Amino acid sequence: MILLQASPAIDTTATAAQAQTQSIQLFDLVAKGGWVMIPISILFFLTLYLIIERWLFIRSNTKVDDNFIDNVKDMVMQGNIKSAESFCKNQRNSIGRIFEKAVGRLGSPIKDIEGTLETVGQIEISRLERNLGYLGIIAGIAPMLGFIGTISGIIRIFYDISLSDNISVGIIAGGLYEKMITSGAGLVVGVIAYTGYHLLNMLIEKFTLKLEINAFEFMEVLQKPTEARVR
Repeated sequence: MILLQASPAIDTTATAAQAQTQSIQLFDLVAKGGWVMIPISILFFLTLYLIIERWLFIRSNTKVDDNFIDNVKDMVMQGNIKSAESFCKNQRNSIGRIFEKAVGRLGSPIKDIEGTLETVGQIEISRLERNLGYLGIIAGIAPMLGFIGTISGIIRIFYDISLSDNISVGIIAGGLYEKMITSGAGLVVGVIAYTGYHLLNMLIEKFTLKLEINAFEFMEVLQKPTEARVR
């Protein structure tokens, strides 16, 4: 009975020790990637930071109320220009800043107002796209660093063989660790950066389409009084 009771405790201890050994081996495995893992790790954390920071910024600045442009049009048609300008300012997002400038130009020629929409729109889109280029650079650099690690690992293999004048699994394994780990890590970081870059650009393109639709509807309202006066 004593042996049976002690058996589960021994098994639990052995399992915990085995799990600890596996985690240590995994850490050692990554550490054996060599010096190339340092810049790859830096790029990995930089990629995560850029994706999270840009996603939060884009999401907060591209929220568009479904009734936004309708409210602006109603205020403009009723002649409440100051109210429309204040309403746009209170949105505290990209589309609010764009139409705040456009509403502030009411009374100017239609082409001037349209030019204001285009100019401010380009500025806001540039703000949304800021730092996205770094993700594109990382997507290209990270796999290349992994390839450098591959070359470094192969060089290490042949160098160790030349020193020992003996081909064995132990000698080859060290170089293969470095080769395989750096290649895999570089590809993983590159895929994350590439995916984040395109997903964030998709959010910006979606906002750009909404902006163009709202701008078209806004300009239609401004042109109606002009057409009436011409008649």
